[in-house]
Amino acid sequence: MPRIDYQNEEVVKKKRAFKKFTYRGVDLDQLLDMPNNQLVELMHTRARRRFSRGLKRKPMALIRKLRSSTGSIIGVCNGKDFGQVEIKPEMIDHYLGECSLTYKPVKHGRSGIGATHSSRFIPLK
Repeated sequence: MPRIDYQNEEVVKKKRAFKKFTYRGVDLDQLLDMPNNQLVELMHTRARRRFSRGLKRKPMALIRKLRSSTGSIIGVCNGKDFGQVEIKPEMIDHYLGECSLTYKPVKHGRSGIGATHSSRFIPLK
C-alpha cells in the first residue's frame, strides 16, 4: 500500500526488495569465490566427512560443470528414470536425490474404464 505524505500530498511507493541469498551468514558471491576448504567448514558433519575423504573424478567433474553454469538444469536419477532438476543456491548442503521426485503425483480425473469403482455402466463390446 503506498504511503501518502499529507504535507506535500505526494504518493511515495516503496521499491520491491528482493531477498538476497545467504548460506549461514555468507553471501552467494562470497560463497562462489570461497576455496573448498573454507566452504566445507560451513557445512554439516556428513558433508565435511565426505569432503575430507576426498572427491573422486565424477563428483569433481560435476562440480566444475556446475560452477561454470550457475542455474543449470541436470538430470537426477530417482531409481527408475531421470528427472529434470534446476540447480539453485538453496540446494547447497543437500543431496541431489532429495530434489528428484520418487513417486508419480496422482492426477484425479473422471471415473471411467480404468477405474475400479465406476459410477456408470459401460457395456462390453
